[in-house]
Amino acid sequence: MPSGVYRVDQVRAAEEKLMRTVPAAELMQRAARGLLNVCVDIITTRGRVAGANVVALIGSGNNGGDALWAVAGLATRGATVVAVGVGPTMHREGAAALLAAGGNIIDAHDGAAEVDLAGTDLVVDGITGIGGRGALRGPALIWVRAAAASGAMIVAVDVPSGVDADTGAIEDLQACVEADVTVTFGVQKPGLLVAPGNGVAGHIVVVDIGLDAVLPPPQIQVLDEVDFGSWLTGPAHGDYKYSRGVVGVAAGSPRYRGAAFLATAGARYGTSGMTRFLDRGDGIAAAVVEQFWDVVSAESTGDPRVSSWVIGPGLGTDEAAAALLAGVLGEHVPVVLDADALRILDPCRARVHERFSAGHLTILTPHEGEFVGLGYQDAQLAEDRIGLVQRAAADLSAIVVLKGPGTIIAEPGGGVIIDTVGGPELGTAGSGDVLTGLMGSLLARTSAPYLQTGRNLPMSMAMEVVGTAVGVHGLAGRLAAKGQVPITAQDIARQLPDAIAELRK
Repeated sequence: MPSGVYRVDQVRAAEEKLMRTVPAAELMQRAARGLLNVCVDIITTRGRVAGANVVALIGSGNNGGDALWAVAGLATRGATVVAVGVGPTMHREGAAALLAAGGNIIDAHDGAAEVDLAGTDLVVDGITGIGGRGALRGPALIWVRAAAASGAMIVAVDVPSGVDADTGAIEDLQACVEADVTVTFGVQKPGLLVAPGNGVAGHIVVVDIGLDAVLPPPQIQVLDEVDFGSWLTGPAHGDYKYSRGVVGVAAGSPRYRGAAFLATAGARYGTSGMTRFLDRGDGIAAAVVEQFWDVVSAESTGDPRVSSWVIGPGLGTDEAAAALLAGVLGEHVPVVLDADALRILDPCRARVHERFSAGHLTILTPHEGEFVGLGYQDAQLAEDRIGLVQRAAADLSAIVVLKGPGTIIAEPGGGVIIDTVGGPELGTAGSGDVLTGLMGSLLARTSAPYLQTGRNLPMSMAMEVVGTAVGVHGLAGRLAAKGQVPITAQDIARQLPDAIAELRK
């Protein structure tokens, strides 16, 4: 199976290419068989297929055809199946197959203004598919709301109706399908993986229909496909602390002392050989070193041993902080910018572009509010989250990590990795500080051998290392929250070793 994520136009082009050798009817049968298998699995977890009550909401396109063929298979196994036509037409062959199997078909346009689906075991959403745009209306909306109120399991075909398959945009959350499972064909679609679409897609199952043979290399990848183990290896024979890289941390202030500790805690577990904390003469460095005995203080940003820098968490936004940021950006090592460093970035944007031209990597890790502060609007995020982060990476000449549900990592050339590991437990104060330190440490470890020979870490490697940091952080959050206990950023930091150990396996 291809590991990438593809937009609708790429899927359509691949389908057209595949249909030069495979009949369109066979492609539909492949999709329907995969959908049928998932539906059978769902029903059997709640009871038997024979006697189950199934309702399929059917639109006019091939998506409806996939659904009709699949529920016809359920009818042949003894399920009571009703297909509800919510569009102006219905796939003719699929409808005939359902009727031949003993199912029933009704026209939603002839029905009442209210529908009761109590007692339904499974609802199949075959209304719009990947070509759909905008909110559901009319009979489709009436039946979708009835499905939501019924307590039935809801399976979306390819993409929940009302969700933009490319962007995840939802025009009206009250007028879209909220699926328990989405069965998508051939490849993952971006809209299933990023907010708000990922919030209604449920569990995603990809059904192989043969597209991998005709698809181009993916520009968008899922974080699950990153080979975490490649970037989390233990010390090799002959390694010592400096050969494993040194991460420099510039964080914290008298007002935000905790940010210094959390960023440092993340850095200590990121597999580099040493963490150095910048002493700004405010007492924070002394407190950090007293807390973490293996951390040493650094006197300046020009430390030649440092192979990556982390700057920003709790730093402050005064002139001294701005001068420090300029100094760190003058170093020829990867630099991770977070929090306050993003708020004072404007005067240093030219320096970031210069760094990129010289092959020196800069990584920005904003949450949504900080991203808007960089000049990208909320409305644009809602329309095309992935596209906007891609644009920001190109504009800023940096890797941009937009944190949040379905964290998006983009590089200036357009490549994207989408996080499918982290969950809502990461939404706690200081969690991002831990991630920043961890990311800087992994970059220090990976870039050290390159810097020692006068080279820069390649962008492709940097993207995977940044993705690995996001994945480790997400898994640490999940481990910390086991048993549904409330967690803090400190809990996430403490779980980093166990997360790394698990991913090394």
